[in-house]
Amino acid sequence: MKRDQKIKVGISIGDINGIGVEIILKTFEDPMMLDFCTPILFGSVKVLSFVKKGLGSQVALHGIDTLEKVIDHKVNVYNVWKEPVKIEFGEATKESGAYALKSFTAAVKALKNNAIDVLVTAPINKTNIQSDTFTFPGHTDYLAQELEGDAMMLMITDTLKVGLLTDHVAVKDVASHITPELITKKVETLYKTLQSDFGITKPKIALLGINPHVGDHGVIGVEDDVVMIPTLEKIRETGKIIYGPYAADSFFGSGNYKNFDAILAAYHDQGLIPFKTLSFGKGVNYTAGLDHIRTSPDHGTAYEIAGKNTADPNSFREAVFAAIDIYKKRNGYKVLTENVLKISPRKSGGRGR
Repeated sequence: MKRDQKIKVGISIGDINGIGVEIILKTFEDPMMLDFCTPILFGSVKVLSFVKKGLGSQVALHGIDTLEKVIDHKVNVYNVWKEPVKIEFGEATKESGAYALKSFTAAVKALKNNAIDVLVTAPINKTNIQSDTFTFPGHTDYLAQELEGDAMMLMITDTLKVGLLTDHVAVKDVASHITPELITKKVETLYKTLQSDFGITKPKIALLGINPHVGDHGVIGVEDDVVMIPTLEKIRETGKIIYGPYAADSFFGSGNYKNFDAILAAYHDQGLIPFKTLSFGKGVNYTAGLDHIRTSPDHGTAYEIAGKNTADPNSFREAVFAAIDIYKKRNGYKVLTENVLKISPRKSGGRGR
């Protein structure tokens, strides 16, 4: 990307009956946002204009039918569909799920084709988006299929990063999913992400235990002793700085999390409950470990306030900024790595006689 080109931020608009379009419009109500990036909304000018009118928004929308017509300093709306769509704020309808899927898959296709630089996704409903072609528990799992790499859900703020060993897995199945191979792979993904996407040269990572009190030496459960501890010992032999497993109940309340660059939680709620408690409204969901960048706000469709003009855009705005920052850091890391590889050691040799 040339220096004078803006980063192209593709945005899927999420469930049209939720707060997705509202928080997108509120984010770009500030014209200064267009100094940081060129937004491309995947949806419909008709839908965006309907919500815009209800909000009394002053955002100028630039409708396009091909991605070649994207213009900098404009809020571009790529018309994925043109037919009228009924919007029923607060209702999880089959129709709203179908259009959320159209927006998302079109944006992912553009991301794969490098027509956009990064992707920011507005919230979907994981139930009404299901179809014959989408049978995934969320954005992350679909992206893992479509993009290269090992996907990891990583919740981030400037001061807190929480990754997950398992994400959308039922609690009763968590222990059986956690294997030495999974732990090793997730630690490797998190370690590389902290280096390439956040500029942390020697990351310091904490791992939370599976069972209460890390199993109390087998009294509550054996998984921490049998699976986690031996695996962490092997990982440390590679030179990585990783501590744990820690008892999750006191880890955050004690402030111990502040001593680490990132925390790896065993399962969804173990990591996300403390993360959202500490940072709700400012947190970002980042799909780490893939060859393309995707972020999203740390909340859902919020049907209960949809259409009421009360949704807070802060988390979505942070998701846009995070995507831009990660894109820049990753590109900088690539350049640095390539330059290092180009430098070959000097060949030794004596003076000629």
